[in-house]
Amino acid sequence: MGEALKTRLVQQALDEGFVAARVCRPGDVPQVADRLRAFVEAGYHGQMGWMAERMHWRGDPAALWPEARSVIMLAESYAPEQDPRAVLGRRDRGAISVYAQNRDYHDLVKKRLKRLARWLIAEAGGEVKVFVDTAPVAEKPLAQAAGLGWQGKHTNLVSREFGNWAFLGSVFTTLDLPVDGAEVDHCGSCRACLDVCPTDAFPAPYQLDARRCISYLTIEHKGPVEEDLRAAIGNHIYGCDDCLAACPWNKFAVAASDLRYAARPELEAPALAELAVLDDAAFRALFSGSPIKRIGRDRFVRNVLYAIGNSGKADLREIARGLTEDPDPAVADAARWAVARLGQ
Repeated sequence: MGEALKTRLVQQALDEGFVAARVCRPGDVPQVADRLRAFVEAGYHGQMGWMAERMHWRGDPAALWPEARSVIMLAESYAPEQDPRAVLGRRDRGAISVYAQNRDYHDLVKKRLKRLARWLIAEAGGEVKVFVDTAPVAEKPLAQAAGLGWQGKHTNLVSREFGNWAFLGSVFTTLDLPVDGAEVDHCGSCRACLDVCPTDAFPAPYQLDARRCISYLTIEHKGPVEEDLRAAIGNHIYGCDDCLAACPWNKFAVAASDLRYAARPELEAPALAELAVLDDAAFRALFSGSPIKRIGRDRFVRNVLYAIGNSGKADLREIARGLTEDPDPAVADAARWAVARLGQ
């Protein structure tokens, strides 16, 4: 029954829209605890205090739900149709990470996971819990242990089947399912993802200092960004895809099956001039249903002003000047910086 059930489970996952499904045990990632501890002790987590606070669970998936016997790891593609780096040359436009150019993936992936979990219960019983990036689950190490791919030098999951444009989700279950073997590293001597990083956020291959990562700086970091990093942010206004887009394994990328991951036209290369003047209500309206809404108007406009300062477009100077007295101190600081940069 075990192998037959798993075969049907994998097919059901593919029918739901996932590109791959593999199984491992919760205890198959014993290295995570030490790696996470070293990451936090080095301060690489920056302001993400929740990483330090939940190290016990994040470092040991078996502790998250001791009754679980198997972890079903699933990948869902969100591969873009064009190279997301093309917008980087359009300095009066903002670069938004591919995953955030439409609907919030948490909602879409979780609904698929819940449908798959309900199917599994109906077929074989047991109990289940589903997770998508919002709980302290070591998703990438578990995905490697299950054979979905390996953690590349940029620390993201890479697959020979679908590249590195994939959301990860997991179904923990009390059922004892047959497991797949772990995937091995296929990065070889390639350094494409490391060398393309504008802020040198990788102290070494397979290590990320989030404090220098543009995704962290534009999403998680509160308050002003250090001045020596602002120019390197370029026109990234939410997240960064540079290291993902540089990976040669993307030649095997699988097209996203859900049209709700396709970019909304107004978010593919939005005009900085229009984004900078958003008030809170306009920001919420524009990003309704988007993961960008989570960071709020102030942090988003701060990012837009850094991009304006890096644009070299003198006609944007007056827009920045209009925000130098913004009620939010980080926005006002970014506006003054942009005005000074464009005045040089």
